[in-house]
Amino acid sequence: MKDIIILGIETSCDETSAAVVKNGRHVISNIISSQVDLHKKYGGVVPEIASRKHVELILPVINQALEEAGIKADQVDAIGVTYGPGLVGALLVGLSAAKALAFALDKPLVGVHHIAGHISANYLENKELEPPYICLVVSGGHSEIVHVKDYNTFETLGQTRDDAAGEAFDKIARALGLGYPGGPLIDKTARTGNSSAVNFPRVHFNDGSLDFSFSGLKTAVLNYLNTLEQKNESFSIGDVAASFQQAVVDILVENTIKAAKSTGIKNIALAGGVAANSLLRAQMKAAATENGFNMYYPSPVLCTDNAAMIACAAYYEFIRGKTSDLTLNAIPGLKLGEN
Repeated sequence: MKDIIILGIETSCDETSAAVVKNGRHVISNIISSQVDLHKKYGGVVPEIASRKHVELILPVINQALEEAGIKADQVDAIGVTYGPGLVGALLVGLSAAKALAFALDKPLVGVHHIAGHISANYLENKELEPPYICLVVSGGHSEIVHVKDYNTFETLGQTRDDAAGEAFDKIARALGLGYPGGPLIDKTARTGNSSAVNFPRVHFNDGSLDFSFSGLKTAVLNYLNTLEQKNESFSIGDVAASFQQAVVDILVENTIKAAKSTGIKNIALAGGVAANSLLRAQMKAAATENGFNMYYPSPVLCTDNAAMIACAAYYEFIRGKTSDLTLNAIPGLKLGEN
């Protein structure tokens, strides 16, 4: 059987990435150029700056991915690209490059849903993983529990009703003076503190929903800090970071295990930037083992935005004959299942 080579392109936020993946699961190259240092001084991603940097980096990154893979552009079978959700200006840079290549090389174009890409990152290192399974997707913009019924079929069982978990991490890290990006900094700082020091709220909905809500938790942490400041009382940054992180992880794990139990599915996976969080990985694995579930997650580098996961998702679209035409446009608010 002929190998299928996919060139993946990802520019949905502040990482410019291109990758070459064989048969959906073998990463030949995966180049990621991060803009974290560029946006750090602003405390978050500035969309216009991100878009301009993508324009500057996209072609060198694609060329580097092809060079590292040892192939020429005309040797790929298809080009996969993120078209949503994400920052519209950033998405358009990747889309424009992918469409230009598809047209010039006469290669099929495959539009990929960004969240489907994150879910697919699990296939790159866990060769035995196949649908169906439950996947917790947690990042700066997304917090959702997805029933992965097939490689291209998804049902959202629960999602955030306000802030995403990663967004809450960033805001609390900023409040604690830790900087940006918040996720890794909270994770590191929490190791120095006591996670039981402050009892922050865990939100449960009376209707039995598997949805999340982190805005109340974020407000509780800010109120706690403001109250101590007004009283001129000191506090342990490590304790606050650890207690906040524990509250987030507790509810993420609890709802994901509930979802697995309700569907009768034995496999659980993690995806998205927050899936790199050490406490979430450890606590989810422990809960999965305790309940007889199998646990999967990607390496930290594949949790953040990267093109290898996009190429993987594109492969499973391509082999079922689903491609896009050159009118494909960026959809910043694209919902999972709409692609």
